[in-house]
Amino acid sequence: MSDPPSNALTVDVEDYYHVSAFESVIAPGTWDGLESRVEANTRRALDLLAAYKLAATFFVLGWVAKRHPDLVRAVQAAGHEIACHGFQHRRILFQTPEAFRRDVASAKALLEDITGQPIRGYRAPSYSITPATAWALDILIEEGFAYDSSVFPVVHDLYGFPGAPPYPHCIARPCGKILEFPPTTLRLNFLVRSLALPIAGGGYLRLFPGWFTRWGLARLARDEGRPCAVYFHPWEIDPGQPRIKAGWKSRFRHYYNLEKMERRLRDLFENMAFAPMGMVLAALEPLPVFSLERPLPASRLS
Repeated sequence: MSDPPSNALTVDVEDYYHVSAFESVIAPGTWDGLESRVEANTRRALDLLAAYKLAATFFVLGWVAKRHPDLVRAVQAAGHEIACHGFQHRRILFQTPEAFRRDVASAKALLEDITGQPIRGYRAPSYSITPATAWALDILIEEGFAYDSSVFPVVHDLYGFPGAPPYPHCIARPCGKILEFPPTTLRLNFLVRSLALPIAGGGYLRLFPGWFTRWGLARLARDEGRPCAVYFHPWEIDPGQPRIKAGWKSRFRHYYNLEKMERRLRDLFENMAFAPMGMVLAALEPLPVFSLERPLPASRLS
């Protein structure tokens, strides 16, 4: 039997209006009144993966699963791993520990009811496990998650955990352990500074030229033997989606090069081997253990 592919392929199943870039202009209470494109776009993503005979991990938003349970079943029936993206797509920074627990527990229970399988993986909306919200890891462990993919070792205005390990590892907390597969970064030296550059997902696949992404991922494989985690959203292969009126930075992040995204994904699929994240992590164990100590706050204001 051949070894499993060393790279994790993941899809964050949410609609175009769920993204954090638009959270200041689109209230969750209005979501049901907007044109939904998540089912058609996710089925298009399924067709794309099927064309390359690839299996991936689909981090499904509970809000989507509640409205489209047959879509979740279709993803599962196609041979993909189902994982949890929370329920409301609210960044953890704006939740109390109690609210976060309710959010992930309800999404996990819903997905398990739909699929009939345990849900082992979690990814936070907008990678929002940061030094200020590291307490969320304790709740994930207590709620029975085996792995997480939310700790992004970069500096960013919406997320980031600078200094966290950039490769798959195990996080030890007082309440237990959880595996972590961070989004892939490439460390580059600029004059006197060293910069961790996000390279393998979402807007970064649309921002950087395809040749640069291929070069960076090949360098990680060659020089460090490090598996990468590629991610995308179904709305990113839908250049015809409605345009939301928002600030220039939000519009740039969301709409830039949507028309090129599918071709860039195809280029990666043609040149790299992928598997679901849970399978890749299982092949890597045992992993180095790190501690991200941060006490659970007594309370936070929503």
